[in-house]
Amino acid sequence: MALMITDDCINCDVCEPECPNDAISMGPMIYEIDPNKCTECVGHYNEPQCQQVCPVNCIPFNPDWRETKEQLQAKYERLQAALKEDAKE
Repeated sequence: MALMITDDCINCDVCEPECPNDAISMGPMIYEIDPNKCTECVGHYNEPQCQQVCPVNCIPFNPDWRETKEQLQAKYERLQAALKEDAKE
């Protein structure tokens, strides 16, 4: 599953720099998580870093975006390969 940010977000800015995949960005009203980039920190850390730093606990798992650990690992590997490819250019 990817993560999501709920309306309880207070825009404190602590989650965005913690995301190793750059999946978090400011939306029209609150921060948002791109589920195509969110790996729940699989490949980087043992637990989602944004959840660890969020002072209002507004970053639950997104029930509409279910993924296994294997799928998250594969997404991490695709994202890393794309970064390496971009670095070559």
